[in-house]
Amino acid sequence: MSSARRVVAALGAVTAAGAAAAVWGFGIERHLYTVRRHVVRILEPGAVPIRILHISDAHMAPWQRRRQRWMAGLVGLRPDLVISTGDSLGHVDGLQGIRRALAPFAGIPGVFVHGSNDLWGPGPRNPFKYFTGPSDEVPQAIRLDTDALDAFMTDDLGWTGIDNTATTLTVRGQRIRLFGASDAHHDLDDVDAAVAALRAQPEAPLTLGVMHAPYRRDLDPFTDAGADMLFAGHTHGGQVRVPFYGALVANCDIPLRQARGLSAWSHRGRTIPLNVSAGIGHSIYAPVRFACRPEVSLITLAPRA
Repeated sequence: MSSARRVVAALGAVTAAGAAAAVWGFGIERHLYTVRRHVVRILEPGAVPIRILHISDAHMAPWQRRRQRWMAGLVGLRPDLVISTGDSLGHVDGLQGIRRALAPFAGIPGVFVHGSNDLWGPGPRNPFKYFTGPSDEVPQAIRLDTDALDAFMTDDLGWTGIDNTATTLTVRGQRIRLFGASDAHHDLDDVDAAVAALRAQPEAPLTLGVMHAPYRRDLDPFTDAGADMLFAGHTHGGQVRVPFYGALVANCDIPLRQARGLSAWSHRGRTIPLNVSAGIGHSIYAPVRFACRPEVSLITLAPRA
């Protein structure tokens, strides 16, 4: 084969591979919803296990019925506690879809924090800018009806908002302190307020920290404040990952190897579990996932050996 033909063949192969990857990422993988299951042994010996459903980054638009049906069906996992790490909305009318997705969870204990897309609607972005650092705010973003979202979650579902504050819940007969931070990506977090609110709660055998964006400035003080485990979202797991390598971006300052999944976070001599959800959805302006399936986490907290 001549060199010209080899070049043409190589270009054809690259073009075909790119087209196949685009079809997979845009048309298939973003609908391959996954439940990631982990057992984390942090409870007191003899304690009853607690099943936590960690949901994040639904970025819901009203027409995304497949996503809504899948989320509603997660009630069949029979969680004891639901933790939502934000960005539930992805459209000015996204609350319609969130109602359909989460209504079956009414009465199951839950907590939530906000991401920026619970406050402002998404806008088009240049995806290559993510390689230069965390993204900036979208100018002239549409203000969403956050009050209606909160009313649904608190009044209809019975969940508790813990943006920059804390609460205590009783789950399967066990008291759990939970404290949270609002979206650090847009400087909405107030760690001092969250930690102060935690200290005002009665002592409990288990303390969980919840945040939208896993920035070090929240992870470190939450670890210092006594959290037994941390939950976060925001990263989308990189959204487009390189097989056998991982995420290329995290859109925050967490190490890329921790942009998705269960890992450990250490600070000042304490090491605790950290679960970063890759999330369920994506921006309506970037409808793609590659080597990064949409997901929720089912975390079973179990007694220590």
